[in-house]
Amino acid sequence: MDIDSLVERINELARKHKSVGLTEEEKVERAELREVYLQNIRNNFRQQLDSIEIVDE
Repeated sequence: MDIDSLVERINELARKHKSVGLTEEEKVERAELREVYLQNIRNNFRQQLDSIEIVDE
C-alpha cells in the first residue's frame, strides 16, 4: 500500500469515527494502519540520519 492511499484510509476512518463511530474491526484496522504509517516515518527519518555526514573543519 502506498503512502497516499494509507493516509487516505486513515483519514477516512478518522472522519467515520467522528461521525458515527467505528466497529471493532475498523478500530483494529486503524491501529494497524497507524503503525504502518509510523514505521514508514521512522524508516525515512533513520535513512536521513544515516545519510548525514559530519565534517570537522
